[in-house]
Amino acid sequence: MGKKKSFKEAMQTFVLKQALNYLEGNPEENIPKLMALIDRLSPDDYYKEARDAVRKAIDEKGNWYQLMLRLYQLDPGVRQTAFENFLINATLSGSVTQQETAQREGCNVPWAMLVDPTSACNLHCTGCWAAEYGNRLNLTLEDLDSIVSQGKELGTYMYLFTGGEPLVRKKDIIKLCEMHPDCEFLSFTNGTLIDEEFCQEMLRVKNFLPAISLEGFEEANDARRGQGVYQKVHQAMDLLKSHGLPFGISICYTSANYDVVTSEKFIDYVIDSGALFAWFFHYMPVGAGAVPALLPDPEQRSVVRQRLIDYRQSKALFTIDFQNDGPHVGGCIAGGRMYLHINAKGDVEPCAFVHYSDSNIHEVSLLQALKNPLFMAYHDNQPFNKNLLRPCPMLENPEKLRMMVHESGAHSTEYESPENVDDLCDRTTPYAENWAGTADELWERDFPVQAAKAGK
Repeated sequence: MGKKKSFKEAMQTFVLKQALNYLEGNPEENIPKLMALIDRLSPDDYYKEARDAVRKAIDEKGNWYQLMLRLYQLDPGVRQTAFENFLINATLSGSVTQQETAQREGCNVPWAMLVDPTSACNLHCTGCWAAEYGNRLNLTLEDLDSIVSQGKELGTYMYLFTGGEPLVRKKDIIKLCEMHPDCEFLSFTNGTLIDEEFCQEMLRVKNFLPAISLEGFEEANDARRGQGVYQKVHQAMDLLKSHGLPFGISICYTSANYDVVTSEKFIDYVIDSGALFAWFFHYMPVGAGAVPALLPDPEQRSVVRQRLIDYRQSKALFTIDFQNDGPHVGGCIAGGRMYLHINAKGDVEPCAFVHYSDSNIHEVSLLQALKNPLFMAYHDNQPFNKNLLRPCPMLENPEKLRMMVHESGAHSTEYESPENVDDLCDRTTPYAENWAGTADELWERDFPVQAAKAGK
């Protein structure tokens, strides 16, 4: 059971539901009238900056307006459920509970949780840490239900599945969606297990969407993921689009593929395929099989950053740039500040890329994990750098991760080959030193107000 809403929360929910219902009749005609309706129903200080940004996008009728219209090509029931779960439950009501819990308990409380239902995968991608398909590292459905139930008590209504390949457990994932219809579930997936039957299940439960991994076009993608995978992904995207189901793309950019995956040709392909968002992840040199040569150099990383900035002004696609978007979210979002990660053994990790833990869900509650030494070290040290273009305690400030792991007594949670934190940080230190100068120049050039407030 959730807590009773305050009058302000109830008003916010009412306003949003009225606005969403208003749009359903004729979105192309009513979207331009949307902000006038919200303004009439809202207190003056109600998300004013966000309202101004939406109003500007509508008035200009540019790429963000076109993205809004694309949402109305989705199945109506799926769209309405996603709006309510994401905007109302996760972002409005959930955020209030998160803030109250964080203040009361003196720790971070996440907006979202990443969970590995399994370490198993049906592919054998080069350089991936996922275990063999037959591996038996799994969280039970009861474990997953407990995680979500505890999360909702904290105010968390957004859950993302990682792996392994989460859709190896597609039946349990669908069951979890049924058990928690007020939550929104997303899965990072290779896409090869999405078929007609699964699309029908997505239409039925209405609160699940995939983010499909792509490494580029066919030759580059299949060189890493295996022959024929690109065509299977293309077929999956066609199926999702034909059923009006929302999905996005997940892209790991490296020194080898950064140019292709940020090319206009590739971005247009992603949009034409039906994707609504693209999540760009900087390559992380984690684990025994890490290849530091795949780390983008400062010029390559800067190219990725600038191209995505430009696309946000011209393409009907929502893009997220993990690492380079640090200034927009206040630096590192891990350690429960906005999200955490739970692996298939139940280890509670601060980040999907930081495989160290001092807590396990089979031994402590989620709240206790957030209050244990490793997560409190994140809480007490964030942001890890005054320059928010250098947000990460592993990639850009390795001395911080080294310190937190040693002082908290956290252990390596790598499935196959436990990795000493000193070995990992020694691997990332040259990158951190190399990026620092470029990052400082971009920080002062592009964020002068924030840079001045933060000081050098």
